[in-house]
Amino acid sequence: MFDVTDSHTENLIRLNPADAPYFGAPGRVGFHLIDTTMMYAPRSGGVKRYLHQKRAWLAKRRPDISHTLVVPGATTGLEAHGIVTVAAARLPFGDGYRMPASMAKWETVIRMLEPDIIEAGDIFVPGHAALEAGEALSVPVVGFCHTDAAALAAIHFGDWAEAPAMKRWAATYQRFDRVVAPSRHIAARLAEAGVEKVSVQLLGVDTELFHPARADRAKLLKRLGLKADARLLVFAGRPAREKNIESLICAVERLGEPYHLLLIGAGKDAHYSPRVIPLDYERDPATLAGVIASCDALVHANENEPFGLVVLEALAAGLPVVGPSRGGIAELIDDSVGQQARSVDPAGMAEAIEALFERDLGPVKAAARRRAEQRHSWDNTFEGLTRIYGELVVGRSSDAPVALRA
Repeated sequence: MFDVTDSHTENLIRLNPADAPYFGAPGRVGFHLIDTTMMYAPRSGGVKRYLHQKRAWLAKRRPDISHTLVVPGATTGLEAHGIVTVAAARLPFGDGYRMPASMAKWETVIRMLEPDIIEAGDIFVPGHAALEAGEALSVPVVGFCHTDAAALAAIHFGDWAEAPAMKRWAATYQRFDRVVAPSRHIAARLAEAGVEKVSVQLLGVDTELFHPARADRAKLLKRLGLKADARLLVFAGRPAREKNIESLICAVERLGEPYHLLLIGAGKDAHYSPRVIPLDYERDPATLAGVIASCDALVHANENEPFGLVVLEALAAGLPVVGPSRGGIAELIDDSVGQQARSVDPAGMAEAIEALFERDLGPVKAAARRRAEQRHSWDNTFEGLTRIYGELVVGRSSDAPVALRA
């Protein structure tokens, strides 16, 4: 175990020699990748799932790449094999998220771990610390753009906030050796802001975990106290303002019988109606996969979503998806696997939901499953990312120009 002690002039680090194999000890093969982000908490969603899937894939398919996560925690130290936490205060009403405050401490931890390449999952303290550590160590730093900071600023503070947020967003991403966007939508937003060196890499889904065979609709309806003819819509995610949960609730209220909305994790602080059933955050992935597979359709009303992993999970489970006609989700769904809404207000969502259920859903469900299997394996995602990592590591060591992927 190691700890970091701050003083006015230095950061003193003590590392137990037994921990060295986790952190690129001399003689290791391949290279050492660090992923760092503040978007990692006990109840967090897509970014954490992406990171854990990456860890599992690298361990199985690329054992030559050692991998360490540097994420917020209650203390600074080695939390588990390859997972290092940096002390950060919990955000009030933040659902377990922590706000890193000391860039110096974060940078020191990254530098001590001696990575060959760093991926930053945000542009807050961890992202800036990654950039500073990369410069100090002369190693490449990748910025994975999981969020549209400018769009979020407009949603939370008003339209006036979008332009200054986009300027700062672009200035930070311009510093990375490569920027990875999870959708063409985010790549276009970055290009609009003037960010260069952007690669698009779609995310994936575990098609064995999320599978139609996990469905037990009768059991779920009984658990929820619903009739056999209920049309059960589902959304799983954080109760964040940008998720537009209120629109989903109002849409189901407009539709009336036999529609019901199941909110998994996102029901906190929402205005409930008799048509809405909240469930707490589900920690067990297999249980979550079973609940999703037992519903009739997934609904999503965030037209600024960078990607939307829950959409892929629903498709893999054989569920049609009703979602926006713009943003990252629009790139995942079309008429063959669901229904795009003309708008994400309650009227637009209700109209799209009704249109979906007027169709024969059998072929739509089968197409949804095929779409997930054929286009969205984690193999595709991580093979693409490791190619980028390899290009950058070799390019930095040889000072050779690095060719961009399409």
